[in-house]
Amino acid sequence: MKILLSNDDGVNAKGIAVLYSALTKIADVTLVAPDRNCSGASNSLTLINPLRSTTLENGFISVNGTPTDCVHLGVNQLVDEKPDLVVAGINHGANLGDDTLYSGTVAAATEGRHLGLPAIAVSLCSHDGTYFETAAQVTVNIIKGLASHPLPKDQILNLNVPDIPYDDLKGVKVTRLGARHKAETMTKQTDPWGRDIYWYGSLGSESDAGEGTDFNAINNGYASVTPLSVDMTANESIEAVSNWLSDLEINRVG
Repeated sequence: MKILLSNDDGVNAKGIAVLYSALTKIADVTLVAPDRNCSGASNSLTLINPLRSTTLENGFISVNGTPTDCVHLGVNQLVDEKPDLVVAGINHGANLGDDTLYSGTVAAATEGRHLGLPAIAVSLCSHDGTYFETAAQVTVNIIKGLASHPLPKDQILNLNVPDIPYDDLKGVKVTRLGARHKAETMTKQTDPWGRDIYWYGSLGSESDAGEGTDFNAINNGYASVTPLSVDMTANESIEAVSNWLSDLEINRVG
């Protein structure tokens, strides 16, 4: 098996190094990651400036782009053979609920799916990052399962793992995305030249963390696996929107 590994925390992050070590025991792994922290980059692409790759002494490939750039460049230019799987992580911090929309980790996995490859996004639910090995082991277990249970072509897996020893993990639950209250904690400060600057603050609190959600699984000591659809079409609304749209003046012309 050939795996392309990336992340959004940067090529020197501990999480990706731990996951690389675990994955090399079951696969041929190529690591292509941003040259800096790109948390919150979502699915952004670098279209104005050229991309450059640098192979580091440890064999990891650093790219001056986003997580999405790294996967796209890795699959199309930096590997000799097309990989069988794209893995993104281990992210330093959770990607639960609404956070997945902004996550560079989830975006890297999504780009793999856009390129026709099964993909997994992996996050450790703590910025302290004590037990990355737990998330790595769960990832390996899931990859082994995918060998006989392949993902549908329009989906990725979003894996979140609590920051606890592997032996303390209660299991793995398949979940849906929960939701947060909106964040209202942007802070205004002043730089040394007296100019206004602004910082994003903490995330909003959980508004939907009930049974069946990814939040609930993590809060109760389980790893959470949420299948995410790459196609964001709200199919259940197509008929309703078509009905009221048909009454608009623009549709009465002629």
